[in-house]
Amino acid sequence: MSLPSLVQRYLDHVQFEKRLAARTLALYTEDLHKLCACAQQTGIELAQVQSAHIRRWMAGMHAAGRSGRGIALILSGWRGFYTWMAREGLVSANPVHGIRAPRQAKPLPKALSVEEALQLANHQEPESDPWAEARDAAMVELLYGSGLRVGELVGLDCVASDRARGWLDLDGGLAHVLGKGSKRRSVPLGGPAVQAVRRWLEVRTAAAPPGLALDAEALFVGPRGRRMTPQSVWQRLRTRSQRAGVAVPVHPHMLRHSFASHVLQSSGDLRAVQELLGHASISTTQVYTRLDFQHLAKVYEAAHPRARKKPT
Repeated sequence: MSLPSLVQRYLDHVQFEKRLAARTLALYTEDLHKLCACAQQTGIELAQVQSAHIRRWMAGMHAAGRSGRGIALILSGWRGFYTWMAREGLVSANPVHGIRAPRQAKPLPKALSVEEALQLANHQEPESDPWAEARDAAMVELLYGSGLRVGELVGLDCVASDRARGWLDLDGGLAHVLGKGSKRRSVPLGGPAVQAVRRWLEVRTAAAPPGLALDAEALFVGPRGRRMTPQSVWQRLRTRSQRAGVAVPVHPHMLRHSFASHVLQSSGDLRAVQELLGHASISTTQVYTRLDFQHLAKVYEAAHPRARKKPT
C-alpha cells in the first residue's frame, strides 16, 4: 500500500528538517503504514481519526499479542504525525494526545539458586593475584551475604567518619551504608563476610602491587589504587562467576536479588526483607514473593509424583 501524499510530506519533513537517522525514519514509515491501514479498514480519512479510534486500534494490537512497549513506540510515531498535522492546520486536535499504551508487566528479577550462589561465594582462585582474589572474595560475600547495592559497596570506607558514605563494624557484625534517597541503614554481616573482609584488610596494604598509591579512605580499590567504580565491580563479578562455573553471567544486583529471595524462602518475613534491602515501600519488596512462589513451584514439580504425571 502506497502512502498518501500527506504522510509522505510529513516523512519528508522529519527526514530533511529534523535530520532523522535512516533507521528511525524506517520505523516512522512502518508505523504510519499501520495507521493508514487502520484508517482504511475503518473507512475514514486520516484527518477524521478520533481518540476513540486510536483506543480501539490499540486494543486490537494488544489483543493480537503486541507488547506494551511496542504499542507505546507506535503511538509515539502517530502522536508526532498528528502534532505536525495540527501545526499545519489540518486537524483541530491531536487524537493521540493523552493516550498511553497498556502497562508492560515488569519482568521478575533474576536470582541465583542457593547452590549457584554458594558455588560463587566458595570459589577460590589460588593461582591468581592474591591481592585481587582477597578483594573480590570480600566483595562477593558483602553483595550476597548482606544484599548491598553496588553503589553502597563501592562507597564503603575503611573506617567510620563523619564524611564516610558507609563503613563496616566487623566486631559488631554490621554494615552501615548510605542507600537511595540518602537514607542510612544497618544490615548484619555474616561470619564468612567478616572473615573475607578481615582477610582483605590484611593484604590490602601489605600485598598491594609495588609503588601503588592507595586511596586511604576507600575500602575497595582497583589496580590503580583508586576507589572502585560500579562498572569495575560489575566486570570483576562477571569474570569471577564465569570462572566459578556458574551457568549465567552474574552482576551485582543479581546477588542482591539472590540475597532477598533466599532470606524470604527461609524466613517468610517480608517486612524483614524490606528493612534489610532498604526499600521505602513494601510493594517494591513484594516482587520477591513471586520469586519465592516460582521456587516452590519448581520444587513441587520436581518432587511430587502427581506433578510429574502428564495428562493423557
